[in-house]
Amino acid sequence: MRREAKTWSLFSLTWPIFIETMLYMVMGNADTLMLSQYSDHAVAAVGVANQIIALTIVLFNFVALATAVLVAQYLGAKREQEAIEVSLVSIAANLLFGLLLSAGLAAFSSSILRMMDLPAELLDEGNRYLTIVGGFSFIQALMMTVGAILKSYGFTRDTMYVTIGMNVLNIIGNYFLIFGSFGLPPLGAEGAAISTAVSRLIGFAVLVALLSKRAGISLAPRAFRTLPFRHLRSLLKIGVPAAGEHLSYNTAQMVITYFITWLGAEALTVRVYTQNIIMFVFLFGIAVSQGTQILVGHFVGAGRYKEAYDRCLKSLYSAIAISVLMAAVTYWFAEPLLSLFTDDRSMINLGRKLLLLTIILEPGRSFNLVIVSSLRAAGDVQFPVYMGILSMWGVGVTVAYVFGIALGFGLVGIWLSFIADEWLRGLLMLWRWRSRIWMKKAVAPQAKMA
Repeated sequence: MRREAKTWSLFSLTWPIFIETMLYMVMGNADTLMLSQYSDHAVAAVGVANQIIALTIVLFNFVALATAVLVAQYLGAKREQEAIEVSLVSIAANLLFGLLLSAGLAAFSSSILRMMDLPAELLDEGNRYLTIVGGFSFIQALMMTVGAILKSYGFTRDTMYVTIGMNVLNIIGNYFLIFGSFGLPPLGAEGAAISTAVSRLIGFAVLVALLSKRAGISLAPRAFRTLPFRHLRSLLKIGVPAAGEHLSYNTAQMVITYFITWLGAEALTVRVYTQNIIMFVFLFGIAVSQGTQILVGHFVGAGRYKEAYDRCLKSLYSAIAISVLMAAVTYWFAEPLLSLFTDDRSMINLGRKLLLLTIILEPGRSFNLVIVSSLRAAGDVQFPVYMGILSMWGVGVTVAYVFGIALGFGLVGIWLSFIADEWLRGLLMLWRWRSRIWMKKAVAPQAKMA
């Protein structure tokens, strides 16, 4: 028998998401750390390629985000059949969309990297990595969708266990393929790409089995013969604006990465190393935001608005406190952490400055992670997009160019742009949540209240 939403606590939902998200980051960091022992050029090439893949994942994620919201609201409203229908439609939609984008990445990888102004000496390795990982990125699209469904049903531990297995497989694969262990040829970035693609394929197969066992949703071909495509409109209503916000953010980050290429290969590499460390700083905020989104979605579906309102703010205060603490600890251990990636003193010193600024950056990011997820769970998806575009481009990209390039502050100027953007958006999102306008935005019909 499935658990009711009222029996869940934020902690019971969040700690598996925390570990799962951390392991996803470890997967990326494992590639970076192991490649750093192979070649700094390989690290920089993969870093730029992953910016492109991240943009593709945002496009996949708009279906997964909408699915999570709708399934949570329907379950909160005690409409399980609609939750199953939404799940099947979303999986079919992301499969078709994923195949299309994967084919595009595989076919045009070299041209895309040239558009990113990747230095010539990095192009070959970046192209091989992007062709393989990008070409199989439709598997990631399916994983994200199935994972979102399982989490909305409350089975966050299952997705965590799958991620653990994927990481183990990825690290083993990296060992064999990057360095050419046991007589295999050393493949460098290409080996990391093959390992990533294979581990994701195996992880997806396990998630499909869990979806059938836990939620009773079968992905057999017969289940897709008569899909109720009326749900596609609701998915697009939530997903397209949500994707617009993420697409705007990642496109802005790509433009800023383009600015960083003007600073040279060393600056690009420092950005990659520092970002990999910072990921662990905002890890808690990501986990709390996802757990809060599940709870808020169920509360809104059940018409329990007061509980949804209070849950978001309590989660926000926790995320801010932990993010500041973790950022401070990361700065304290900046030198040994950066030394894991490089012995270059100038790169380590620059990385330390960026980690110091991160103590100011992370509270602002917490506002956006927690409140935007809660607004989305309530069906209020347009406001974050409009404000996001305004801030990301009007403040983030503009300040990055002015301070980072025009005034010559380099990566420090880039980090100042991140701070200005996150804090402005975060405070706007807080105002929106406190206005309670989101209470009128629920998508799924509510259960009748006793």
